[in-house]
Parts: sequence; C-alpha cells; structure tokens
Amino acid sequence: MVADAALEEVAADGSLRKKCYLRSRRQRVKLGEYLAQMVEIAGVVAFPGLELYDCKVNGLMHYNEVAIHPQRGQLSLVTVLAAMLLAPMVAGAQQPTRRNEPWRIVPQPQSSQIFARDGSLLAEIGTQIRTSISIRTLPRYVPQAFIAIEDQRFYQHDGVDVVGIAGAIKDNILGDRRGASTITQLLVGNMHPDIVDRTDKTLGRKLREQAAAREMEKRYSKEQILEAFLNQISFAHGYFGIESAARHYFGKSATNLSLAEAATLAAMPKGPELYEPVRNPARVRERRNTVLAVMAQQRFITAAQARAAQATPLVTAPSYGIAVPAPYYVNVVKIQAQRSGVPINSGGYRIFTALDPALQTAAISALAEGTAEVEARAGYRHPTAGSSSAGSDYLQGLVVAIDPTTGDVRALIGGRDYGDSQFDRAVDARRQPGSSFKPIVYAAAIADSIPPNAIVGDTAISIPLPNGSFYRPDNSDNEYMGALTLREALSKSRNVVAVQLGQQVGMDSISALARRMGLQSPVAQVPSSAIGASVVQPLDLVAAYTTFANLGTPVEPRFLHRIEDRTGKVVYSAPVRALPPALDQRATFVVRDMMRDVVERGTASSIRRYLPASVPVAGKTGTTNDNTDVWFVGLTPDIVAGVWLGFDKPKTITPGAAGGSLAAPIWGRMMARYYASSTGRAASERSAERWTPPLGVISGELDRVTGQMATLTTPPERRYTEYFVEGTEPEVLRADPWKVFRWGPIGF
Repeated sequence: MVADAALEEVAADGSLRKKCYLRSRRQRVKLGEYLAQMVEIAGVVAFPGLELYDCKVNGLMHYNEVAIHPQRGQLSLVTVLAAMLLAPMVAGAQQPTRRNEPWRIVPQPQSSQIFARDGSLLAEIGTQIRTSISIRTLPRYVPQAFIAIEDQRFYQHDGVDVVGIAGAIKDNILGDRRGASTITQLLVGNMHPDIVDRTDKTLGRKLREQAAAREMEKRYSKEQILEAFLNQISFAHGYFGIESAARHYFGKSATNLSLAEAATLAAMPKGPELYEPVRNPARVRERRNTVLAVMAQQRFITAAQARAAQATPLVTAPSYGIAVPAPYYVNVVKIQAQRSGVPINSGGYRIFTALDPALQTAAISALAEGTAEVEARAGYRHPTAGSSSAGSDYLQGLVVAIDPTTGDVRALIGGRDYGDSQFDRAVDARRQPGSSFKPIVYAAAIADSIPPNAIVGDTAISIPLPNGSFYRPDNSDNEYMGALTLREALSKSRNVVAVQLGQQVGMDSISALARRMGLQSPVAQVPSSAIGASVVQPLDLVAAYTTFANLGTPVEPRFLHRIEDRTGKVVYSAPVRALPPALDQRATFVVRDMMRDVVERGTASSIRRYLPASVPVAGKTGTTNDNTDVWFVGLTPDIVAGVWLGFDKPKTITPGAAGGSLAAPIWGRMMARYYASSTGRAASERSAERWTPPLGVISGELDRVTGQMATLTTPPERRYTEYFVEGTEPEVLRADPWKVFRWGPIGF
C-alpha cells in the first residue's frame, strides 16, 4: 500500500519507469519502535518480485516472512515495503458483520475419548482431535515456553509486533528469512481460515490478518488469546491443542507436563511434522533445548532449571498414548453409542468401555503368532499376510473374550489387519461352528436325564431325510471307535454320537436350548445341525458359553459401561443383562466337567502346553467340512473366550487342519499371557474354588472304559470321578433312607 496520489491508478498495461540505476550495495538500516503516522490509504499497488513467503514445511507457520528477489543487482523498494508493514490498517468503509469477524474467538470442535476399563485411552473420535483446557490449570512454564519461542513481545504488542516485523525485514534483506507473526495473528489465521485464507499469499490477506489481530486484542484479554492459541494449534497427526498433544506424545494431561515436555511441545509449531518428537527425536531434542535456553534468557526459568531440563532424555508415550490397538472394538463402541442416541461424533464425550488392555494385548500377539505359524507350515499354498497382492484374501482370524460374570467383552479382534479389511468377523460374519456346537447338544441330553456314562455306539449310521435321501455322518478321521460313553465321545469329538443324541433328544429341543443360551441365528432342525452345520455369529457363540461358566445362566455381551458429557454427567449407562436361566445348574455342571476332559485328554490337549493344570479349563474344538473353519471356544472361572481361523471365502486351510491344532494353541497362548499379568494372577488364585459341584450333583469313581463303577481290579489310569444329576446316577450311588432302620438303633 502506498499513500501517494501519483500511484493512485496504474493502467493494466502500464509499468513503473526506472528513474536511475542504483549499484548493488548494502546499507545499514536503523530500526526503531516508532510507529509511522496513520494516514488514509489511497490505493493498492502490487510490486513484482515483492511478495509474502509462506513456509513450505507446514501451513501453521509464521506469515510475516518476506521473500525479496534481486533483479539486476537491485534490492526491490525495501523502504516501500517497510512503510506498508509498519502502517496499521485503518478500518475500511465496510463494517464487519457477525459472519465476517476474524477477530472473534469461537469454540472449536472437540473430540470424544474412548477409554478402556482401567481408564487408559483407546481412541479419540471427532472432526478434530482436540480437548480444550483452561490455561489456569496448566503449569506456568507451559504457556511461557510458547511465548518465549513464538512471540517474545506478546505482552507488549497490540496484536502486531512492529519491532519484530522490522527485524524480520532486515534479516530477510541479509538473506536470513524468518517470520514475525504474533501469537494473535497465528490464532486469527488458523481459527478463521475461511475468512483469512492462509493459502492466500497476497498483501491484502496479510493486512486483513493484522487488522483482525489488533481487533482481537481490543476485545479479549491476553490470557484469553493465549488460552485459545494453546487449544487451537496443530501438533501433527490431526492432534490439535496442548491437551491432545500431551495425551498422545507423553501419555498424560497437559496439567502434568514437565518443563522439558512443555518445551518439547513448544518446539513443534515451527513445523509440526518436522519437529514431531516420536519420528525425529534428535532434531526435536535440539530445538527443545533451544526453547529452554530462550526461556532462561527471558527469565521465565533459571539457568539451572534450563540445564536440568536440557539434560532430561526425550521419552514419548508408546503408541502415541493409545493403550492397545483395538480398532474393531472401537467400531462396535461407536455404533452402540450412536444407537443409544448420544452424538459422540460431535465431540466432548467420554466413553468408558469394558476392554481389558492386558487381555487385548495378549489376544493380539497370540493371534499374530499363531496365524504366522500356520502360514509358515510346509506345503501352505495360500497368499500370506503382507504379500503385496493378497489384499485381505489371506488366512483370517478372530478372538473374543468375555467376562462371564458381567458379560463384559474384555477383548475383541475382528481380523488380522484392520488396515487391510475393516470387516469385523467377530460381529458381522456368519460361520459354521462345527463341533464347537456339540456342548449344546450334550447339555440337552444331560438335561433330558441321559447320564454322562451312557454308552452310545460310534458306528456307521444312515438317517432318512424328508426328500427321500439319506444322511450318513462320519468322523473327521474317517474311523469309528465303537461303544463309547458320552464323556469319551465328547472329548474325542465323535460326530456320529452327537448326531444320534440330536435324534434322540430332538433337534427342536436343541434349537430351543441354543436360543435360550443366546444364539440369535436360527438352528436348522436337520441332523447335521447337531455337529455345527447351521451358521452362527461368532460373538453369539462365545457368549452362549457363558451359560456353562454361570451354571445355566447366560449373559449378554457388554461393550459399553457408561458415557459422560463434558461436565461429567452420565448420559448413558449400560447395565449388566443376564438372560433367563437356560439350563439346570446340575446339568450345566456335569457338561462343563465333561468339557474339561476335552482339554485334559481330548482334542484340545495342546492347551496344556501353555496353561498349567492349576488353571481349570473347559472347552470344545470345532472343525468344519473340508477343514475350512477351525475353532476353539473355552472357559476358565474368569474368562470365556473363542478363537476362529479361516478365509473370508471358505476354502481348505491346510489338509488335516483342525481346531485342536490351529485354534486351541492360540487360545492357550492368550490365556497364559493373561494369567501372567497382575490381573490374571489375582484371578487365578481364586479359580479352583469356583468350580465346585452345586447341590443335587452326585459323584462316584468309575471305570473310564466300561462306564461302570470302578472295582478293586480297575487300573488307576482308568479310574476317574464322574458326576451325575441326582436321579441319573448308578443304583449303587443312590441313597436309600430305609437302610438306616435296617442298620439297627443309632446311639447318641
């Protein structure tokens, strides 16, 4: 801008004439703090080669940077530029409207935080990751660090630092480009980008920004401006504001930042990506120490404090302050929160979930190791995870772990890599459970007064179907083992026995029991459903096993505990929901004890390579036709969990693939790591006492081969304790109250 009538108009095809040639030279410029006289602006002229320079590192930078391009050895009208920048802009004829007020401090978008059961952070959601915080809750050195490095005369200027501008001009002339934007100007430019366009490099935009900064200073206190700046500024990765930066880089609130950490964050506005502390620790440490030195120079801190902070190692929070990766879990939480009517995407909410970071971490590592081992097997011919052309068409897996007491879903993995596929196989898939459905069949049989020592033939059978064809079930090993007790048949997962039980009890009764246990998918009333032919939702199947943990009473899975608004008021709370009892307590106990044999001596014995015998485990493996799905669903007194492996488009995993050899080891690894954690150790101390028989359960020592009461000649390795629902036990175990009178008088 030039206040000169001679330059009031310049024709589009005209140009400024060169009056004389000035030789290249350096001239000393004396700078002062005196403002130029305020005058009316008569016109605006753009001078070629004289433009504002925006830093290329990051958009949130200083904008009073002047790029002066030499032309034929001349310095381009430096005095004209100085006059333009030193002259305050006088309010124009057009009065600002409320929609065009770049000086106004407006509320900024807030994020909602999702927390694990222990209060650690799982995720933040919202249009911007920001949690505004009061400047009065911060240590004094936090805002002081930003003032020291960003705007040393913050408390002296009126929004525009004319001394800083003059110094920047001199340095630019000498080839050292730097900016002179104040904190107020940066706040204006970044809080109102639609009005003061930061990508606009023209002089007009700069002057509008300066005018808005001065107006902001008139209407707000320095404390309000500084607080807004600290809550506005970008810290890379979509983190905005000092609170979000502290949370993600140091795993704490900004109120708890140390001096060294405050200086580290103050180093970032010059270039958030360039000075990102996790990726560039050496560069950030150097600039952090510069910030501390400047703070000492300006007497915000002592020299001794600066030296001590400079000697502090730069330590950032693991995983950017996120307790554990749980993207599939977070998606479920978001959907459930929205369905509850809480607009969490609008920000400002705190969502507390049931996720257990220790168990989720154990599940992640166990699934990663187990699937990698499968892919490394000799003869494995499918695409592997990480192969460039595989997409998500490689071996997938899921893990679900539930607290049977409350239904809390404490871990959930819906796939091996969320980046490759956001499809949640634990919640949205429908897969055949195979033999992992059999405990429901056996539970119906035990509840129907069939004792666990009943003998059933594992032999070839043929069942006529309504369409005139015949169903002939076989076993995965294509062999038959002859007469077996129910306990032995379940531990060895004999398909033919399960189908016969289904026919004896009735598939309608089994389907009804499955529904009472929480399975929402319909169970087709056909013989093959007894061995898991009907598809289920994996989460439902794992939740159904809480029936066995709770002696007959299933619970609904629960992801959310509560949601609080920004004031701490609870706006949503999810109660524990137990379903009506699905099964008699006594029958449930007997079946659960039969399932323990699956682990101790049956198809899931691989689990004992990871978990000691001191941890009670019951469960069932599952393998579908052509080895396309493999499962293990099991329980301890503390956790009910399930593991599945397979392809999204079903195909044979490997010849001979089975739940016991692929899924069960993953389950065992996960639970071993859980019980090695502090939470798991405390739980394991009380595990054994929680699996005691309820009233109405009769026990006796039997011969494992014959299913009859053990005798003096029964070898020790064949002896075991069997449990019966009262009334189904062998005759010898039944109490006869009339025998008391035949024993003669009772003395006291």
